[in-house]
This record gives sequence, structure tokens and C-alpha cells, in this order.
Amino acid sequence: MKAISRLPLPSPPSRRHWSKPDNFNPNPNLTHLSCASTRSSSAAAIAASLSPEKPVVVVGSANVDIYVEIDRLPVAGETIAARSGRTLAGGKGANQACCGGRLGHPTYFVGQVGDDAHGRLIEDALRCGGVRLDCIARVPAAPSGHAVVMLEPTGQNSIIIVGGANMSGWPKEPRGEDLELVRGAGILLLQREIPDWVNTQVAQAAKSAGVPVILDAGGVDSPIPKELLIHVDIFSPNETELARLTALPTDTFEQISQAAAKCHEMGVKQVLVKLGAQGSALFVEGKEPVRQPAIPAAEVVDTTGAGDTFTAAFAVAMVEGKSEKECLRFAAAAASLCVQVKGAIPSMPDRSSVIELLQSVQ
Repeated sequence: MKAISRLPLPSPPSRRHWSKPDNFNPNPNLTHLSCASTRSSSAAAIAASLSPEKPVVVVGSANVDIYVEIDRLPVAGETIAARSGRTLAGGKGANQACCGGRLGHPTYFVGQVGDDAHGRLIEDALRCGGVRLDCIARVPAAPSGHAVVMLEPTGQNSIIIVGGANMSGWPKEPRGEDLELVRGAGILLLQREIPDWVNTQVAQAAKSAGVPVILDAGGVDSPIPKELLIHVDIFSPNETELARLTALPTDTFEQISQAAAKCHEMGVKQVLVKLGAQGSALFVEGKEPVRQPAIPAAEVVDTTGAGDTFTAAFAVAMVEGKSEKECLRFAAAAASLCVQVKGAIPSMPDRSSVIELLQSVQ
């Protein structure tokens, strides 16, 4: 693999009630330096020195999302005109990391971007979200990942992903500093927009250190390797992903429960199912499911990133010691706020907004 560069550490936000000003930049004089010149001590030691709490660590994808707003999806062979278009940072890993940062918990992102303009756009968005970037790598041999997001007036979207640096250029063995960071985490978040073998290696490292692992099912449409699932503590699909991966219907809650039970048989003890407007449910093997209704949004503008917001907010609440019901409520409130803003990363709520919403629906 060709040489990569790493970014230096920006100053982290405070954990409680942090809200990003419009012009927020934790380090306006930040320059891009090589890994060798910026890492005088281990990532885990740095994390420990900055906060008494263990950080959320996200290993995953980062994309540039090319949004096109359309009245309807085109049929085969048809060309239609978009009402508008724009380019924003996204990707399931970057989304979840930004959510953790915006919620004010120390959050690291481990991932890859190309050495290109899209990669710098992603870095800037993560930095402005309060995410620590010393473990993001630039890969000269591949372009940054990107996605085309077709957004309909209802807020529903259809997405096409080009993997780029998310899917190529990973070292055969995880970098030592990345593994050290993972082993020192409070929780590890994974998705399926990077190679499964990368996820498997970092999940195994986390599991061996007693770090809980959450795997978001979103990403490639293929069976999940058993060697990955056995290291996952919480598996988090939506109902469509749950149906596809278990080959069972998920039209009713009873059917969803049966599909979750099949996930238990596959080796996952906890299944966190995102049900959109129907809320969410946590299925813990041997226990009654815990259900959480959706918290209604004033207006659904764009559902992009809502699932990532839910999963990341649940993880933040979990690492902070909240109960299962509290985690579900906190995540539901964050997702409700997310769908009211266009874009993925721009829609991530801050902690004070989530708490305010929870208090208003108490």
C-alpha cells in the first residue's frame, strides 16, 4: 500500500450541552501533516488524557453525497430534470461519527478518503462536527467514496454508492495505532460500507479488550460473514435489511420478532431494529423486547442519515451508562430532529436540542 497521511488532533468539544456555532472550527490553523510527524504518543493514551470518559470509536465509510432533488424516480431509459442539486459530506461511518461529535461525546473516526477535493470536504465536515481526525487516512491510489442521493418531495431517498477509498487500499493488517484506539474505546461502531474483513479484524480486537461492538447492517447487499457476527454485541438493521438478511418477512411486529430470533441463532445476542415511522425495538436474547415509538417530527424533510443518527445516538447513550429504555428514547429524539433538515451530516442534532425535545414530550 502506498504511503498515507494522517491528520493532527483538533481540540474536542465539551461533552455536555455542546452546540456548534455556524462558523465553528476547532482548529482554524490546522495543517495536514504526515502520521509520523503528528503521533508522539498512542491514540488511546491521548484519548484517556483528554476525557475521563472512554470515547466512541467509529470505523467505517466516508463519502461525498451528490444530492439531486427530483419529483419522482426516472423509469428505465428516461431522463428527467432535477429541481436542484448540491454536494455534501456523508457516508454511514462519517455520519455516525459526526452524530457522536455533535452530541458532545469524545468521538474518533477511523477511515479512508482519497487525496482529492472530495476527501478534504469530508475532513472539513468531520472536523466541524467535533470529530477527532488523527486516525483518518488519505489513500492516493483511490478516489474518495461518493454517492448519488435522489431525494423525492416526501423526504424519501434512493442512493447509489461508489466505494472508492472506502473499499480499496486498506492495509492487510490494521494499523497499530488504530487497534490501540479501538481497544481503548467505550464502544465501537461499524457498518458495511467498508470491506467485511476490515470490520472483522477491528471487531475481534474490540471484543478481546471487552469493548462493546455495534454493527449497523447498512451497506453491501451480501450475507454477513459468521466470523464478523460472532464478535458483534448489538446488530442494528432496519426492517428491510432484517428481511433481506434473514429471508423472513418483516411486515408485522410478530414477524420482526421471529426474524430477530433468527439473528440470535446466527450468534448475535442483541438486535436493535429501526422501524422508521413505527419506532424501534431492542431484542435481547431470552428477554421481552423493549419497544420505543417514534417521536413525531414537525416536518419530514429528508430521511438521509436518520438511521445513522439513531444508531450513533443509541451508542452514545449506552457508553454513558443509560438504561436500554433511555438509550432508545435518546436515539428516537435524535432521529426525529435529523429528518427535519436536508442532508446527512448537516442534519445531525446537538445534545441540547435532543434533551429539549425529550423534555417537551415527557
